[in-house]
Amino acid sequence: MIGTRIWSSESGSCDWIYEEGFSNSSVGGRIIKKLGGGMRSNGVKVTELDSNRYNNDGACLFVVAMGKKLVFVELSKHDRDVDGQGKSFRVLKEMMCIDGVKTMTWLDDSLILGTGNAYSLMSCITGNVSLIFSLPDMTATPCLKLLLKDKKVMLLVDNAGIIVDSHGQPVGGSLVFGCAPRSIAELSTYVVVAGNGKMELYHKRLGTCVQTLSFVGSTGTSNCFLADEEEVNGEFVAVATSSKVLFYRKIPSEDQIKDMLRKKNFKEAISLVEELEVEGDMSKDMLSFVHAQVGFLLLFDLHFEEAVDHFLLSETMQPSEIFPFVIRDPNRWSLLVPRNRYWGLHPPPVHVEDVVEDGLLAIQRAAFLKKAGVSTSVDKEFLLNPPNRADLLESAFSNIIRYLQVMRNKDLNQAVKEGVDTLLMYLYRILNCTEDMEKLASSENRCVVEELETLLEESGHLRTLAFLYANKGMSSNALAIWRVLARNCPPGIHQDATETYSLSDSYSIPISSRETAAIEASKILEESADVESILQHLGWLSEVNEELAVRVLTSDKRTNPLPPDDVVAAIDPRKIEILQRYLQWLIEDQDSSDTHFHTSYALSLAKTALESLETDNSQQAVNRSIREPNNYIVGKNLPSENPVRERLQIFLHSSDLYDAEEILELIEGSELWLEKAILYRKLGQETLVFQILALKLEDSEAAEQYCVELGRPDAYMQLLDMYLDPQNGKEPMFNAAVRLLHNHGESLDPLQVLERLSPDIPLQLASEIILRMLRARLHHYHQGKIVHSLSRSVDVDASLARLEERARNVQINDESLCDSCHARLGTKLFAMYPDDSIVCYKCFRRLGESTSVARRNFKKDPLIKPGWLVSR
Repeated sequence: MIGTRIWSSESGSCDWIYEEGFSNSSVGGRIIKKLGGGMRSNGVKVTELDSNRYNNDGACLFVVAMGKKLVFVELSKHDRDVDGQGKSFRVLKEMMCIDGVKTMTWLDDSLILGTGNAYSLMSCITGNVSLIFSLPDMTATPCLKLLLKDKKVMLLVDNAGIIVDSHGQPVGGSLVFGCAPRSIAELSTYVVVAGNGKMELYHKRLGTCVQTLSFVGSTGTSNCFLADEEEVNGEFVAVATSSKVLFYRKIPSEDQIKDMLRKKNFKEAISLVEELEVEGDMSKDMLSFVHAQVGFLLLFDLHFEEAVDHFLLSETMQPSEIFPFVIRDPNRWSLLVPRNRYWGLHPPPVHVEDVVEDGLLAIQRAAFLKKAGVSTSVDKEFLLNPPNRADLLESAFSNIIRYLQVMRNKDLNQAVKEGVDTLLMYLYRILNCTEDMEKLASSENRCVVEELETLLEESGHLRTLAFLYANKGMSSNALAIWRVLARNCPPGIHQDATETYSLSDSYSIPISSRETAAIEASKILEESADVESILQHLGWLSEVNEELAVRVLTSDKRTNPLPPDDVVAAIDPRKIEILQRYLQWLIEDQDSSDTHFHTSYALSLAKTALESLETDNSQQAVNRSIREPNNYIVGKNLPSENPVRERLQIFLHSSDLYDAEEILELIEGSELWLEKAILYRKLGQETLVFQILALKLEDSEAAEQYCVELGRPDAYMQLLDMYLDPQNGKEPMFNAAVRLLHNHGESLDPLQVLERLSPDIPLQLASEIILRMLRARLHHYHQGKIVHSLSRSVDVDASLARLEERARNVQINDESLCDSCHARLGTKLFAMYPDDSIVCYKCFRRLGESTSVARRNFKKDPLIKPGWLVSR
């Protein structure tokens, strides 16, 4: 039994045979030295071997098993033997081993031996033998095979092949054969086994039987033996039978893959390509190529979902290769479709409807052939349950949509992107995926409008077309569609429901609602700078929703605001709320100082307030007719009860740019007394203001506040005169007069007050008035004294703190440094800032009097120390 030594990639050297002190010029010599001295070969004492010839000149080591003895031999091509021949061998060492060796192999520094009852591992350095595992009693003859490509050894046990490394440890999985092989060979990534008159080809990694050949009958015997080239990249295997020797060659990988694809063994083909790609025998682009080829084959076999799965796994397939299946030629993108026929295993690309038609015809033909006993390549599932055309088309379109959705996120050129998005919209339309169509149209896309607008119009998908127009900047077309949708929708549909939806989320409102059309149109108009278009659509938009109309007019999304005069002229006079809110926005947010707009806003609010007042009066009359209690006071209702009057009053107070006389002319004969008071105040008619506040409205607090605003003592006296002599037959308002004297008595002259008092005033009330006035003046006097004393105290404390601060001493020695330039001060002039930083005079001139080293400006950021604060 003979075995040749094989080096694995990990060891690959023969340093184990070298020993210091012996010549290292020969591999055999190093082995002899390590194993104990020179040996005789053909009667010649061997003392030195040339390692260079071993490494570079083709020397070969092998071992021969004879009984219980192992003989290590070197065979060299260039040594001359005693007869002058060109080849010679040398016996390097003899070692004892186990008896009954029937098969063996030499891998690195280990011998794997097979006997009738076990496989063992022997070290060619130490000679130690260890058991790998025992064989069962009924096992066949031991057989092992060195796998050169993997540098592993396969040990055969019955019909199982166990793969071990050079240390006898199992690695990877085991191969299970159909029967107990009599012979084993290796062919690239496959293991070839022979037995029982047949030869089988197994994939090493997958363990699957790829091919089977039988020799029974053709050779007349069932016994056969295998031999390979014993090379890593061997392509041939020989089979010896009792009568002949047969040679088989490995088919190229591409031919194997093509054959698998023709037989529709798609999974096996992909597995083979992946295996070749891992081993480096096939490129990653080739793997993508095969995925695309499998995808097209599956597509023509009507397995659309599996086809798209393979398309997505292909990194080299172009999205434009799918275009012919969606849209018929010729079209805008016909020239973008690559003329890639792959391996020619599938028909040329046609529209998917034609694919389905051809597939259904093939299924019908296969059903007839099956009845006649003829087998076909049509899927058995289709034969048992024939699909219908509608389901197949829906599956095809849905899966092509899935592919295009992934592709639109890839980095594609402009033309292909346009094709992907346009065909995606085309397929959405076919499947009536309205929501997906609108999302695509309203998001960033590359759809070609010219290819879609006619189709969308015919199918009634106007909302999608409007979104698409708006996305492409064709605002006028989009607005025209929204206007049509708003007018064609009956006013009563969903009007109650839309009140509960958010105007910012158009998808939350029913699509048939007029409100949705108005919302989408307002989004366009808010960003539009086309004044003519905005004013054109303002009318119908305000009819649907006034809030949206206001939002369009007051939008801050446009760079330049709309011309106010044009907008005011375009607003429907009946839409008072829109006009008021727009004018309010002009005045408050845009700070408009145009007196015309201020006056118009005030007049509009006044008209609304008058209408509201009339409504309140009518309601009051109804309440009186049914005898309900009513606390309503004409002209003096609370602002919370009438928000329009509140807005009017606030505006009349805050603005000085409106025409007060024009507004007064409008409300002169009304009951808007508080508004009149504000206007008279603007015109400087104090008497009328006092009459309204004090006598008409009887609002003493407001009247007194008006006196405070005027700031003149005679104003208080004028108000007192009105309280004491109201005129027009009205009783004197003594309580209001007492309140005035109590709150502002210090501002009144006692003598003038006594002169104004009526002789008819009760004595008790007169004495109370005089007493309150005198007490107020005395209180005012004492309060002034207290304030004077407190002010003087604060002044004294401040002077003391300033004196203490100026009296502080600073001690400078030879080690003192300037806080700015860090120079020694010594006897130099220096300055100290309020934050206690000290600088030399030079730095003081540079920094200035008010800025310290810390860059603190004491003029802008004064320093206040706790000791400076007044404590009393």
